[in-house]
Amino acid sequence: MSYHFHTDIWHYIRKEDEKLSEEEFQIIFAIVEAEKGSKILEKAKEAGAEGGTVFFGRGTGIHEHEKILGIPIEPAKEIIMILISKSMVDQVLEAVEKAGELSVPGKGLAFVLDVSKVVGICHHESCFIKDEF
Repeated sequence: MSYHFHTDIWHYIRKEDEKLSEEEFQIIFAIVEAEKGSKILEKAKEAGAEGGTVFFGRGTGIHEHEKILGIPIEPAKEIIMILISKSMVDQVLEAVEKAGELSVPGKGLAFVLDVSKVVGICHHESCFIKDEF
């Protein structure tokens, strides 16, 4: 019996994935100063994003020319990636811009790309991890 339950849930999840792949998604990338990613992601969630990913990188822009003993320094950066429904992009991007102070030169940048396909997103309650404490 549990096999059929799991099979039914799997088919439901696959149908939900098919619906989601028909929905239009975009992805917001923001490259910001180190240690700012978590704050910016929190503001993005308050604006409607369901979550995001922060990872680390290094790089320089035209506003960064620091050197130590003549050796150029590549400042640490955080890259924020937020997959979001096209209808929510403007309000979340605005929140990212404000939280990261991206209108100030040298603070970072953000951009949006179209996403052609999405799999693995599940909004059915069986997909949620439940605390058992």
